[in-house]
Amino acid sequence: CFCLSRPTPVIRWIKEGGELPANRTFFENFKKTLKIIDVSEADSGNYKCIARNILGSVHHVISVTVKAAPYWITAPRNLVLSPGEDGTLICRANGNPKPNISWLTNGVPI
Repeated sequence: CFCLSRPTPVIRWIKEGGELPANRTFFENFKKTLKIIDVSEADSGNYKCIARNILGSVHHVISVTVKAAPYWITAPRNLVLSPGEDGTLICRANGNPKPNISWLTNGVPI
């Protein structure tokens, strides 16, 4: 948020529809800069910078999207079965954009 006015405005930051990340949010440059450390996908959203003084207020919305490489929600586990038994293989992954999951047996798609 870049603001030049007299009297000096008071700057406030909010996350629309949620809270600023607790214990990971820092302000710099007299609150003109919002810094978030250790970003996660949950930090995606719209952040609003509001500047206000006795003459009025102005705001700007900044859209933040956090991209993530695929990661395991539930890591796959090896299975040992006897002939005639049933087995379930689970592959749960997420990411942004959402990953495509493919199943192969001995390198050949199922």
